[in-house]
Amino acid sequence: MSGQQRIALFIDGANLYATTKTLGFDIDYKRLLKEFQGRGTLLRAFYYTALVEDQEYSSIRPLIDWLDYNGYRVVTKPTKEFVDSAGRRKVKGNMDIELAIDALELAPYIDHMVLFSGDGDFRSLVEAVQRRGVRVSVVSTVTTQPPMVADELRRQADEFLDLAQLASRIGRDPSDRPQRAPGEGGGERQERPRQQQPRNGALESRYGIRQQQQDDDFDV
Repeated sequence: MSGQQRIALFIDGANLYATTKTLGFDIDYKRLLKEFQGRGTLLRAFYYTALVEDQEYSSIRPLIDWLDYNGYRVVTKPTKEFVDSAGRRKVKGNMDIELAIDALELAPYIDHMVLFSGDGDFRSLVEAVQRRGVRVSVVSTVTTQPPMVADELRRQADEFLDLAQLASRIGRDPSDRPQRAPGEGGGERQERPRQQQPRNGALESRYGIRQQQQDDDFDV
């Protein structure tokens, strides 16, 4: 790859989390950023996720705060709650439109788009970005059964990168997660700092810079 290419990362947070969970490792977002900074000029790194606004404590908030302060553009929106036909509570949090708009707007200014998602709904987006002269790589995996990437998305991409092969460069073992002390964070409301930047070392040590699983089922 050329060291002069302009790169943008587009991370479907829920999809990436589900994929790495299946593969059995966590993303180290600091290492991920460095990996692609070494492949060219990294213009933007977007991270998309829906948030449950009415929760007293959101386990994903520490990750969002860390990403915000450490080179990522975090795009969020509130989830929508509904009850399905079986009477089960569901939480819908789809960020496809937000990701697609950002990708199309940025396309004239980049040479290489890296999409972290296996969602087949993005095939048309990939095709549209390619028509604008942008090379598109899709990051997911085919090592699971069934594969986590839709076949039509993989076929459309200029390059497919398997997360299983990237794990040694951008991952961390789940056993490395710091353990919380008994009662730590139990139901206490965690307010996001507004004026003062959090201490990065504390977030990295406590949370491992990883997305934590939500308690609800998500329609992604």
